[in-house]
Amino acid sequence: MGQGIVEATGYLEDHEMLQVADRTRKVIAKLLKVSPEKVTDEAHFVRDLGMESIRAVELLAALEEEFDVEVDEHRAQSNDTVGKAIAYMEELVG
Repeated sequence: MGQGIVEATGYLEDHEMLQVADRTRKVIAKLLKVSPEKVTDEAHFVRDLGMESIRAVELLAALEEEFDVEVDEHRAQSNDTVGKAIAYMEELVG
């Protein structure tokens, strides 16, 4: 019985992190006006998605609003790919 609870808890945690990833990708796609297919973990914000510096500030604000968290701007600047941004949001939310 205890094993089932552990497995269920692990599933819920995985599911919640998947939701964070999906929601983060949706915010990025909408703000940058790119197709969701382009918003892969490996996609670089500037090179692949064409993000300009003003959009970076808007993206931080949009993610803060989406997840009701406070983003550390200095730390967020090192998130140059979608995957890194997702990992950071998972850390903040999780």
